Amino acid sequence: MPQCLELLRTALGAAECAIWLHAPAGIRRTWGAGVEQVTGTEVEALLAANDPSSGVLVVARIVSADRRAGALAVRVSRTLEPDERVLVTAVGNLLAPEIAHAEKSRLLEVEVESRTTEIERERRFTEKIIDALPVGLYVIDREYRIQAWNRKRETGMQGVSREEAIGRTIFEILHRQPPEMLRREFDDVFTTGRIQEYQMESLATGELRTYRITKIPMRLGDSAVTHVITTGEDVTEWKEAQQRFAQAEKLAAIGQLAAGVMHEINNPLATIAACAESLGFKLDDVKKAGSAIPADAAEYLHIIDNEVGRCKQIVDGLLDFSRPKQAMKERVDLNEVVEKTLLLLKHHVRFKRLTVNSELDPTMARVPQANSEQLVQVFMALLLNAMDAIGDRGIITLRTRRGKSIDEGAVAEVTDQGHGIARSELSKIFEPFYTTKAPGRGTGLGLSICYGIIQDHSGRIEVDSVLGQGSTFRVILPTVEHQ
Repeated sequence: MPQCLELLRTALGAAECAIWLHAPAGIRRTWGAGVEQVTGTEVEALLAANDPSSGVLVVARIVSADRRAGALAVRVSRTLEPDERVLVTAVGNLLAPEIAHAEKSRLLEVEVESRTTEIERERRFTEKIIDALPVGLYVIDREYRIQAWNRKRETGMQGVSREEAIGRTIFEILHRQPPEMLRREFDDVFTTGRIQEYQMESLATGELRTYRITKIPMRLGDSAVTHVITTGEDVTEWKEAQQRFAQAEKLAAIGQLAAGVMHEINNPLATIAACAESLGFKLDDVKKAGSAIPADAAEYLHIIDNEVGRCKQIVDGLLDFSRPKQAMKERVDLNEVVEKTLLLLKHHVRFKRLTVNSELDPTMARVPQANSEQLVQVFMALLLNAMDAIGDRGIITLRTRRGKSIDEGAVAEVTDQGHGIARSELSKIFEPFYTTKAPGRGTGLGLSICYGIIQDHSGRIEVDSVLGQGSTFRVILPTVEHQ
């Protein structure tokens, strides 16, 4: 087009030849040759006149399919001859189809550019949504190649950048997981088209965390599954909350049971104890009278007395658990509670053979609305359990420290180097009557009562344990800002 205009300009000795096209905003110069001098106002004025010529400016209308497409404007320094004006008109008519085609191409390019911009804007918006999700997300295709990888997957101990992940197989990126297991999980979704959901535990961050993994089938069209979307969400706190809620429900149920029947059990126990005592007196009278009594009679009575005492201990523990006394509460220094507990245990025979280390944080804030005697009961039970776990020799560490917030401001930990607790048992240790101790060594009520006391203090008890390496019981209580 510019070459044709240059030829026309040379033939006419014109200063400028230009094609002007109609647009929504008015007529505009689209192609031209020579020095640009003609204005849109001049062209529009001549197109509106009967004779589109002003002597030095000649305008030829360009019509395509009965539609005014624009004009060919020629700026000359002399009046054109009639045949030269016919040439201008002829060139305009010859250029009409080409101009129409060019205009359609231009409009198409504008539309394509607009659609491309819109698609890119939507893509970026979708990416921002995916990146804002509080879960790790990635997408693989049938070749197990990663097609999407959100920002959450880039953070943490195992973070991999998006640029590194996209296009590679999932087996190259998640190299810590067995490839056979990953392939089997993805193939199951590709084959069945069903959502798969499960939980897994990981120590990759240095502490045990629980994640909910969800694999979602994705289809491009109505065909078979073409991609699998995988999300991973850290549900550690949620799982712990669920466990605490379940534990509270169990304790409430046991409490209702205990409140209904424990008094009735105490009555026959009292009768048995009284009869055994009376029988003992009678045997003493018989013996004083010179009559012979069975050699094992005293032993049997002693066993009866001991077993009745043990039953009463269980009953009293259940009653304390199911119907805790409304103890007076006040602001308490947790360090003082710990020191009082250690003082009470100082003269315990077994504790004299153990090493008990105390690491108390002097800057820790006080616990509001607490009962020191009940807290002593809690720490006494935890220390006695630690003593049972390590046997006659070993080290027990009791430390206090500041928590991460006011709601969890005071933390006390009892750590032993004992035999530890199996993971299968960790969820049961706060249940009433559940114990890992040998028969006769415990009733299984100690930790349940501790759990209820700390819960009544708006706190919680946590436990970390590794079988064969020891356990840490952690009491977390709220504090106040000002002493």
